[in-house]
Amino acid sequence: MKGKLIKVVIILTIILGIAGFWYYQRNIYSKETLRVEILGPEEVEMAQEIEYIVKYKNNGNIRLEEPKLIFEYPKNSIVIGEEIRSENQELPLKEKESLRQEKELEDIYPGQERTFHFKARLLGKENTAKIAKVWLSYKPKNLKTRYESATTFTTLIKSVPLTFEFDFPSKVEPGRKTLFRLNYFSNIDYPISNLRIKIEYPAGFEFFESQPKSLGKTEWEIPLLNKAGGGRIEVSGILRGEVQESKIFRANLGIWQEGEFVLLKEAIKGIEITRPSIFLSYQINNSPQYSARPGDYLYYEIFFKNTGEEALENLFLVVQLEGGVLDFDTLQAGAGQFQKDSNSIIWDHIVVPQLRLLSSMEEGKVGFWVRVKDDFSLKNPQIKTKISLSEAKEEFITKINTKLAISQRGYFNKGPFKNYGPLPPKVGNATTYTIFWQAKNFYNDVKNLKVKANLPFQVRLTGEISSKEAKFSFDPQSREIVWEIGELAAGKGISGPGPEISFQVALTPDSTQRGEIPELISQVKIIGEDIWTGERVEATAGAVDTSLPDDPNVSEEMDKVQ
Repeated sequence: MKGKLIKVVIILTIILGIAGFWYYQRNIYSKETLRVEILGPEEVEMAQEIEYIVKYKNNGNIRLEEPKLIFEYPKNSIVIGEEIRSENQELPLKEKESLRQEKELEDIYPGQERTFHFKARLLGKENTAKIAKVWLSYKPKNLKTRYESATTFTTLIKSVPLTFEFDFPSKVEPGRKTLFRLNYFSNIDYPISNLRIKIEYPAGFEFFESQPKSLGKTEWEIPLLNKAGGGRIEVSGILRGEVQESKIFRANLGIWQEGEFVLLKEAIKGIEITRPSIFLSYQINNSPQYSARPGDYLYYEIFFKNTGEEALENLFLVVQLEGGVLDFDTLQAGAGQFQKDSNSIIWDHIVVPQLRLLSSMEEGKVGFWVRVKDDFSLKNPQIKTKISLSEAKEEFITKINTKLAISQRGYFNKGPFKNYGPLPPKVGNATTYTIFWQAKNFYNDVKNLKVKANLPFQVRLTGEISSKEAKFSFDPQSREIVWEIGELAAGKGISGPGPEISFQVALTPDSTQRGEIPELISQVKIIGEDIWTGERVEATAGAVDTSLPDDPNVSEEMDKVQ
């Protein structure tokens, strides 16, 4: 009996559960029952008048109470009109021309549908997506919970019928005052107010003035812009930079709306810094490719020419000298003023008439003197000459040739060979002597280095040479001795040992030389090619005779032929 009672209770519980679930299902409400949608154009021109249609329909069988409609225009829209228009009635706005429109509606009965219209003009730049939103909240009858149906609609601003372009040349000289123009024009069927133009200048731009006047040099207020209306911003200024450097100008055309700058159009244009229309050149000692030598006096001539179409006024010419090889105590600046702290010479328009007014294709020049030092501790020395006139700048390099030295000495009692014969020398008798050569190279590496000298007819080579490997030769026809050294690095013979050679000669005086001090070897010359400058360099040393001034053991009585 007890078991049957338990079974009955279980069956009743199942039946009640099924009935309760069925009742719950009958009374649950889905928010999908109220359908809300927005209809509108998918693509528009900026500021074109458009209309959004908001539709809703109660697809359920329950009345929807206390409905509230909220429509939000896309950001930066211009709301048209002061009312939301329904197909059934005019409904006053809660907030005049606000982007967010709210309205308390009447109850929505099953099957009932209604349509609302919202007009606007969309602002923004090309290819900007604008999103409209709508919410409809309500309470189904006999339920306390509020539900909400919502949807969105996207419109693309396909074009902006505004012309907004820079108008200036593609190239400009650095430092030349130039007019930069920015043109704007409207083809929009709607007047646009609260417009502003902003310009972003590249680095190196110096603002002078603008027409019309600017707000802080970078911003301009634009009056009401109607269809077929336009204008121009003109900015004058100077652009500085390196030759062939590109500079970018950027500008934005927009509208201020509720404290926010809404971009409508942008313009970007590049400009290249071109070489100034001033031609600069120079020459030293009448040569544009002069290679200086230690100890040289240099006469500089600086030439300048206006190759542009406009005259240049009140110019300054500056020449700066670098390199550490010049003796500035010898500088004679002429009409220029020497600034010793910077090693610069300045000529201004007060002392040089061509700098006061340099007409198109006119040229002028200035000059000065300076001396190269005799000695310095530099390898591959050079003079760097920097010339600047207005924004025109040139840099020239003058290379300094190396300095060679050749030492030629004669001995009887000194050297690697044992000399013989009468001293003083006698007519018809052979007396031998040692000739010593030593080469020195100071500043730059050299190549094809040779040492040359000539023997008198009364002098011959004995064949004794200190180095068997030396490239040593003698031509009996020309009587020329040649010692080929080849390459010689800078500093050889100065801070370290240099190439040297000794060789023996024999003098057999003839009767015409009796009582004379005959020459043993002629003046010697060292010749080579400076690798740094590409120039031929040479040096000489005096001839050696029987007086042998470098041999302390030979007295004056031993030099004349007996």
